[in-house]
Amino acid sequence: MPPDSLASSVVAPDVVADVSPRKNGWFCMTRSRRIALNIALDGGVSAIAAPLARWLAAPEGGLLHPLWFIAGGGITLLVCGLPFRMPQQYWRFSGLSDLIGIACASVVSACLFMALLLVCGFGLPTPTFPLIHALVLLVLLGAIRMFWRICTRFQPWGLPRERVLLIGADFEADLFMRAMERDRTNSGKIIGVVTLSEQQAGRRIHRAPILGALEEFPELLRRLVVSGRQPGKIIVTSPTLRGGALSRVLDAARVFGVDVLRTPSLTALQPASRLELQPIAIEDLLNRAPVALDNRGIQRLLAGRVVAVTGAGGSIGSELVRQIASYGPKILLLIEQSEYALWQVHLDLSERYPDVACVQVIADVRDRLRMMEVFQQNPPEIVFHAAALKHVPLVENNPIEGVRTNVLGTRVVLDTAQATGARATVLVSTDKAVNPSSLMGASKRCAEIYGQALDMMARNDAGSMRCVTVRFGNVLGSTGSVVPLFRRQLEQGGPLTVTHPKMTRYFMTIPEAVGLVLQAAARGTRDHEGETATEQRLREGGIFVLDMGEPVQIMDLACQMIRLARLRPHEDIEIRITGLRPGEKLFEELFHGREAPVPTDAAGLRIATPRTVNFELVSQALDALDTACHQGNLMEVMGILQHLVPEFRHNTGALVPETVADEMSSHD
Repeated sequence: MPPDSLASSVVAPDVVADVSPRKNGWFCMTRSRRIALNIALDGGVSAIAAPLARWLAAPEGGLLHPLWFIAGGGITLLVCGLPFRMPQQYWRFSGLSDLIGIACASVVSACLFMALLLVCGFGLPTPTFPLIHALVLLVLLGAIRMFWRICTRFQPWGLPRERVLLIGADFEADLFMRAMERDRTNSGKIIGVVTLSEQQAGRRIHRAPILGALEEFPELLRRLVVSGRQPGKIIVTSPTLRGGALSRVLDAARVFGVDVLRTPSLTALQPASRLELQPIAIEDLLNRAPVALDNRGIQRLLAGRVVAVTGAGGSIGSELVRQIASYGPKILLLIEQSEYALWQVHLDLSERYPDVACVQVIADVRDRLRMMEVFQQNPPEIVFHAAALKHVPLVENNPIEGVRTNVLGTRVVLDTAQATGARATVLVSTDKAVNPSSLMGASKRCAEIYGQALDMMARNDAGSMRCVTVRFGNVLGSTGSVVPLFRRQLEQGGPLTVTHPKMTRYFMTIPEAVGLVLQAAARGTRDHEGETATEQRLREGGIFVLDMGEPVQIMDLACQMIRLARLRPHEDIEIRITGLRPGEKLFEELFHGREAPVPTDAAGLRIATPRTVNFELVSQALDALDTACHQGNLMEVMGILQHLVPEFRHNTGALVPETVADEMSSHD
């Protein structure tokens, strides 16, 4: 940190100091004035303390005799305060460390003053005079700092103050209250705290009572409203309060029309920062408790290696390269077809991880010659294949392109990686590959089948390339996801479009999903001494499936997003039913009906053992698929897909809104 910045943070953290060359003089003058003021005030108080201590020790001796007591007391304190940095103390933020410094300076000053008296031939008024002198210094110096702190932190009397109710752990509430006091723009008054523990009710934090536990929140809020103490806003101070518990808080607050906000991260609550409360994010309602990642295993897999990521500019690919870069790979190959997306992700990486060597590669994963050229120039040891066409309606409208990218492109990447000596490939798949009803899902299932066949051969032939397949559902905020669509529709004033009232999807945040993909990669490439259940299933063509939690109704998601925008569903913002599109399903599945969801020995991962196909047979089928795609023979393409994926039931028609309404009424 530059010296001027350090000085500004120590001396005047609540003053934004411009340390540019034009204003360095002004800044230094301001700093010198503050130190001079501290010296003058401390000197004056210590000058008063010396005769006062003399009078307390020997009242019969008078208060002002001898007069040089005043000068001597002030000078000794100023000299003894220098080693304890008393002139640099910022009174507005005085705390325990400042009090300890004052106590030490007072004791040393009292001893020095006693020595001065003895050297000058004056006896001590009483044997206890040095002790009384030190205590008087401590009381007076501490009192003026405390008085100053109180004056600068509390709002003037008579100003209206908004009632605030806090929800969070006790230490989080304490930290927020301290930051709230330091914010001069704050006009809130804490009327109570709802903690996460049931053992703290009846206690107080900074004069605010702990009303009860989170489980009692609806009843506690009702009591506040009935007693005429309804809060103006509710502030969640705990970053771990998410998911269903946070949804229940929002539901209870909505009944009484109270806004719910979240504090910034604990590290953002700096001593003089202005509190910037944040709205509740939709990710907070859907997110689950974080899974403990095997960081050592991931580090062993990626550190110091050449790692390639296809589709590096996409939603999953860009997060993959960010997280991979944090583990220190030797070279990171960014393979992307879109020039703009590749430029964006490389710019981001160069700012976050300037020491990681990144190679930008514009390439089409379907081009075998180009991919061979890329992998021969920088032979990757680990390949993450995230490039795919994932938007169901677009693949339905461009079926041959979808098959060429998702099936044949995957084959090109896996074959090329194997030919250039890669240790492992990681295939990013989707829950739409389970009992597919769309071309996108069927194409991804074909890619899974080819990866399974390669991996089964590798696990029975030591030294061959592993092929780890990871399947998961929707990720929040990804390209084409429903959440960005709803946000855009909300900004335009609605309506929000939902294809079917009963449509459900699994959701996960992008960072969480990518972290678990790396977890699966580390687990799937690790050799075990002994045959574990997970290892046995991998030998049988097992596929990792992320633990996606409980499915979410898209209609509920739309209503929650409208409420988070402080609007009312169906009143302020319309929700319009548009009907299922071709290829869409009402309910996504993570496992085929014959696949039992089996837990693994890695946190956050389960494993499926879907039907496998012999490598020779699947290779012949993909050869025929390649020929049919180049000939533009869609009927032949569909036949091969159906042969490879017998469970493929293509939903070629869309449910129009009238049909949806009829279906809903029939269920009612």
